[in-house]
Amino acid sequence: MKLISQISKETGVPIGTIRFYEKFGLFSGETKKEITTNNYIYYRDDVIEKLNFIQMAKVVGFTLSEIKEVVDAWYEKQISKKAKIEVLDRKLIQIDEKMKELKIMKKQISICKNNIENE
Repeated sequence: MKLISQISKETGVPIGTIRFYEKFGLFSGETKKEITTNNYIYYRDDVIEKLNFIQMAKVVGFTLSEIKEVVDAWYEKQISKKAKIEVLDRKLIQIDEKMKELKIMKKQISICKNNIENE
């Protein structure tokens, strides 16, 4: 069990971000029942691995809502290989759709630029 400052140092994730993720429901800490003199929240070691998973998932384009849907099942290996692939395939489809949208936007901007240059 570790304090939030220790988790932050080990992962490089700011304390405020850890608190935000906890409030968002991505993981939770707990108080030690035997200690009644403070309100410190302690985190199990698996929170470090979950934070690393969250950071990796964010880098490849998953939203926090998407991460919340799968983080526990994925981390606890309760999600099958097939289900993991389906999650990733859905994200690939979303990326392809976004790329199409961006190409259309790029074309429109180019048209506007040409119109301005040819005035």
